[in-house]
Amino acid sequence: MTKRIIGLTGGIATGKTTVANYLGSVYSLPVFDADIYARDAVSLGSPILDAIANRYGKEILLPDGSLNRPKLGEIIFPHPEQRQWVESIIHPYVRDRFLKAIVESPSTTLVLVVPLLIEAQMTDLVTEIWVVICSPSQQLQRLIERNHLTPQQAQARIDSQLSLTQKAAIADVVLDNSSSLEALLKQVDQGLGTGGR
Repeated sequence: MTKRIIGLTGGIATGKTTVANYLGSVYSLPVFDADIYARDAVSLGSPILDAIANRYGKEILLPDGSLNRPKLGEIIFPHPEQRQWVESIIHPYVRDRFLKAIVESPSTTLVLVVPLLIEAQMTDLVTEIWVVICSPSQQLQRLIERNHLTPQQAQARIDSQLSLTQKAAIADVVLDNSSSLEALLKQVDQGLGTGGR
């Protein structure tokens, strides 16, 4: 049995969660999320969290010993080499969790939500790539509002990923989320129906 594995990606704050929730609720597709696995990777007492604390010091931790994510973000988003180091210890864990989910799921169609699908070189896990895009100004505005960031902080996060143009260039399905929700979901329906290119 060949599984259809949709790799759902796109830039930060472009609407991946909206698409994933729709695929899960309307089509009852199993959705596996890299962000959830990445949070598990740095859970309290994990070796990955210990490695991060050893590198950046105890001030990277909250009083209960868990990771202070905003603090880590301040360190790694302006400094690509620091971000790459953190990703190099988290991505293998995320990949292993995805592989396990793919093998164990009885479903013939799965959705992997991976913001860094291309950057983390996980495209080999999927059979097709779906990229959610919107205009750069919309992306910036949505991120500022969603995460309560300054324009500079938001732009640093956007710049830490491949551009939407680069992602869209290798996509099987491009979902344009620059107009209405209805228009976006119609594109999702079409994507599922056509099976990509």
